Formats: sequence, C-alpha cells, structure tokens
Amino acid sequence: METKDYLEYVAKVIHRSVISTVDDENLPVTAAIDIMDSDEDSLYFLTAKGKEFYKRLKNRGFVALTAMKGEDTMSTVAVSVRGKVRELGYEKIPELFEKNPYMKDIYPTEESMKALTVFQIYEGTGEWFDLSKKPIERDSFGFGGAENKYQGYYITDECIACGKCVEVCPQDCIILDSTHYVIEQEHCLHCGNCMTICPVNAVIRR
Repeated sequence: METKDYLEYVAKVIHRSVISTVDDENLPVTAAIDIMDSDEDSLYFLTAKGKEFYKRLKNRGFVALTAMKGEDTMSTVAVSVRGKVRELGYEKIPELFEKNPYMKDIYPTEESMKALTVFQIYEGTGEWFDLSKKPIERDSFGFGGAENKYQGYYITDECIACGKCVEVCPQDCIILDSTHYVIEQEHCLHCGNCMTICPVNAVIRR
C-alpha cells in the first residue's frame, strides 16, 4: 500500500486512536481521539477549545498516535503515526460532521459546534503492523515531506553465512541470498535475536 492508503485506513477503517501529547512538565498524556478524515498527506481530528488537550496541542505542535483494530492480538492491525500538528479552525467542521454523522449526537446544535476546532497532522512518519498475516507484515512511511525513518536490523557483507540467525528468527524472515543472509524487512518483528547471536557482528541496527 501507499502512504495515502495507510492514512485512509486509520481514518475510515480503524477510526479510533489513542493519541499522546506532552504537558507543561514534559510528561506524556494520552487521550482517546477519533480520526475524522484523511488525504494523501495528512490526518484530521477535532477537539473542543476548552480542553486541556487543546492547550497541549497548541503549546507543543506535535503528537503521536496508535490506532488498532482486531478482535484479539493475533488478528490485530496497528498503525502508529507521529508528526507535526496545526490548528485549522472551524471551517472544516461541517464537512467532518457530514462524514461522521454520529458527532451530531454529541454536539447537536450549530451553537454547540462552535466549541470545536479542527487539527491537521500535516507532516510526519508512521508504521504499519499487521499481526493477522503469516508471516507478520510491517511497513514504514513518511508524509507531508517528512523522510521515512527505517527501523529494525540488516545484515552486512561481513556475514559468513553460518545460519545461526536463521535458527533464532521467530518469523523465518531471514533468507540466503547468494553468499550471505538477508532479512525480509516486511516480515521482521525487530526482536534483535539475529544481532544478539551473530558470531561476527554482521547484523546491525538500522
């Protein structure tokens, strides 16, 4: 999938997320937030201007969130996003209410809706993690001009092809490619077993 597909999945398929901001004492604070909409490079949500959450958004301008969907751990798809956030104001509220009509049960009148404002996560990075597939599936992405930050491990040319890493890989995602082993990044758990056991330190953290 492309970046816009991951963002759309958060907004339309999962919808609910736990979002983290930082308070005046530099401590993390979480809140449950519905992601109301997405486009190719951003996510949109709203909040009331009287909330402490609003204050933290304005003061910090940065958020991190995780949205998860699944009946249990082994059927879960999770998308994590971190990035810069900015206030757009009231103008987009009617559009978001049209796309999310349940909001009219919470703010039923135009006067009550005026308490709300829209925020946009407009630049950042994210990670897709799907435990429902065998082997697991993961991917990372950047949006709004942010550089994609790859994580995990890879095997360098120092590999002597001893196969010890293969024996301890829980997802069987290390394969022999010509003269040395490689990690299939889209299936890697990032557990670090391969780096720990390598006798020649050929596995390094990305």
